[in-house]
Amino acid sequence: MSNRTPGLVCAHHHLYSTLARGMPAPPSAPTDFISTLRQVWWRLDAKLDAEMLYWSAALGAAEALMSGTTSIIDHHESPNFIEGSLDVIAQACADIGVRVNTCFGATDRWTDNGTLVDSVSPHSSMTSAARRALDECDRFLNNGGRGMVGLHASFTCSDETLEAATEMAKKHSVGVHIHVAEGIDDAGAGQRLEPIASDDWLLVHCVLLDRQLKGRIVHNPRSNMNNSVGYAAPSRRTNTTLLGTDGIGSDMLEEFRLAFARLREFDIKENPATAWSWLENGYQYFPEAREDVVVWSYDAVDDPWKLAFTTGVHPVEVIVDGITVVTDGKPTKFDINEVRQKASEQAKRLHERL
Repeated sequence: MSNRTPGLVCAHHHLYSTLARGMPAPPSAPTDFISTLRQVWWRLDAKLDAEMLYWSAALGAAEALMSGTTSIIDHHESPNFIEGSLDVIAQACADIGVRVNTCFGATDRWTDNGTLVDSVSPHSSMTSAARRALDECDRFLNNGGRGMVGLHASFTCSDETLEAATEMAKKHSVGVHIHVAEGIDDAGAGQRLEPIASDDWLLVHCVLLDRQLKGRIVHNPRSNMNNSVGYAAPSRRTNTTLLGTDGIGSDMLEEFRLAFARLREFDIKENPATAWSWLENGYQYFPEAREDVVVWSYDAVDDPWKLAFTTGVHPVEVIVDGITVVTDGKPTKFDINEVRQKASEQAKRLHERL
């Protein structure tokens, strides 16, 4: 038995959403997944500016570090702050001491006249917003940023945008990071993505995916429950599976427990080692996180069976790249109270815009 693990990896995050907590209620209560996107998330991401984004990412990264998560794969969208946005996220994570792989999710849902649409014809032309988003991915990667090429989801992207993202990813020798068949509105994603997906793609959700696609799948059980889209059942697929939070915090031990509970509900023969393997698969993107050290408040944290049924486990010490960044449960590189205060100020600005 041991009280130590490597640093944990969150394989799909939306650091921009950290400031969503306490946001004003939407004009009307969402009744399905698409109305949740339109009335909550697409309203919020359109109001973000650089300062809001910095402190949202900083708080999200700080909470990750203090929960034992030392590396994050982030997917970003802020249609009114595109150019330079990935640098802001990377800088915030560097200031906190968390590794990040980020991208901007290109989408054609904002037309060239500024209208927001719920879905996009595959045969439509790429919008200027989608082009600027891909340009931001290109610029960030060209400048040495750690990332992928981002797409929102196939149902908000034209074929032209999907193909442009695919070619850009090939140019940079990275994958495409995309939401896939999360809800009924994107249930046809498999047919459109099958000809272009490759093994280095990161396929997020895949709840309603109707076929085999090349790529790694990221399972986000808490988010799928929160959005009432169903259970992805990743164990039925042959793809490598990773675990993410989809922006609902960064506590990967909690996500592991929930992933196991949903897995066990689906198949009584399953065991926690399967869900733990999904968490460990994050090291395929951050191999150096294996060298990080997290000392936990529980002496059997290396036993998935015990950990799956033991709540309240928290990091006592975290070491990243040989540097102690958390000791006695408190960060050493930054003042968490200052981060929370600055984030609160920016949350107030954001919520006033909503």
